[in-house]
Amino acid sequence: MFIIDNRGNFAGNKFNRPANKNNNGDLLNDAIRFPQVRLIGPQGEQLGICSSREAQLKANEYDLDLYCVSPTAQPPVCKIVNYSKMKYEQTKKAKEAKKNQKIIEVKEIQLTPQIGSHDMETKARAATKFLEAGNKVKCGVRYRGRQLSHVEVGQEVLDKFIASLSEIAVVEKPASLDGKWLIAILAPKKK
Repeated sequence: MFIIDNRGNFAGNKFNRPANKNNNGDLLNDAIRFPQVRLIGPQGEQLGICSSREAQLKANEYDLDLYCVSPTAQPPVCKIVNYSKMKYEQTKKAKEAKKNQKIIEVKEIQLTPQIGSHDMETKARAATKFLEAGNKVKCGVRYRGRQLSHVEVGQEVLDKFIASLSEIAVVEKPASLDGKWLIAILAPKKK
């Protein structure tokens, strides 16, 4: 069962959900129940302090919504706006900002303590591509079984790998042992 108010607008349903309550908690129209509010017009002009009922009547004159901009201010600030248009523009700006931001990924290169020189060159070329693309590289030496008793062998391999990339990368996090992994993180040098 739906409830229609005296202006013919949808006012809620049988579960008493008012039409002016929205999911993001904004106060709109009849949900604004402050004794006095500071009112701002549709073009941004100050209309002064008035009761929330008078503010709602002025918003109805413009055929727009009454939106509470700052409910914690003394007195609360309300603005006469086209609410759906305002929300649309906010989401459009948020999408544009998200599109323009650069997401830095962390790519991973795995090495072993007994890696061959050609294999290391291949991994260094792959790491160079990642760094030139602006991503960070997580270099890890994996130890198996008894290799963990000779951590210094893997440390030498990792130092050699980092030295081969020293022209284009800077060590963001030095090598540290984490379980059976010796891990270092490289970041591209600033240009």
